[in-house]
Amino acid sequence: MIARKEILKAKILVVDDQATNVILLEEMLRDAGYLCVASTRDPHEVYDLHRKNRYNLIILDLQMPSMDGFQVMEGLKGLEPDGYLPVLVITAEPGHRLRALKAGAKDFISKPFEFGEVLVRVHNMLEVRLLHLESTTLNGQLATEGALLQAEISERKKVEQALQRTQAQLSVYAARLEGLVSERTSELATANKRLEESVRFIRKANGEHQALFLESQMIQRKLSQQARHIVSAQDDVVTGSP
Repeated sequence: MIARKEILKAKILVVDDQATNVILLEEMLRDAGYLCVASTRDPHEVYDLHRKNRYNLIILDLQMPSMDGFQVMEGLKGLEPDGYLPVLVITAEPGHRLRALKAGAKDFISKPFEFGEVLVRVHNMLEVRLLHLESTTLNGQLATEGALLQAEISERKKVEQALQRTQAQLSVYAARLEGLVSERTSELATANKRLEESVRFIRKANGEHQALFLESQMIQRKLSQQARHIVSAQDDVVTGSP
């Protein structure tokens, strides 16, 4: 629901080639509290005025000498990409009402004017127009949010795919690492075995070397004793001792 004060602030353009009708409608609307009422008696100006000001309601006379209201509405369609023409037509011809609605007008008022009817139709038209604009804005926001959400979902999918690829690569690397560890463990086991054999060999060699060393010392002592006996015997011979 649109607040009344927002409706009264809506921009209105009155288009009629007769000055009396323009003055009458302007006074009627301003007396009802509408704050932004403009007018033109030249239908050729309507397109540029609406492009510049984007009126919420155009009260348009259908029968004008240089350019009728149907031609004006046809031109205005180029400014409304969603096809919504905020046009309330003025006509004294009953046959023009249906034609005007088919041409894009949203409602009509008859000549001569009945003030109560004019104000009700203007109010209803503005309320619908403002609701339409509000809905369009909301749809645009929803579309933007939807696009952002879709982009976020797409980005998340990309991240998930990247994580899956990374996990797959990590699994491959883990398998390779496990193979390398197993290979290195086997190599270390073989090296340890060789080292143990080397240690045993060295210990054995050291033992044998120690035994030979001790045996050599015994032989040296025996040789020393024998050498002393020989020397003692030679001394006895020299001194003539029996």
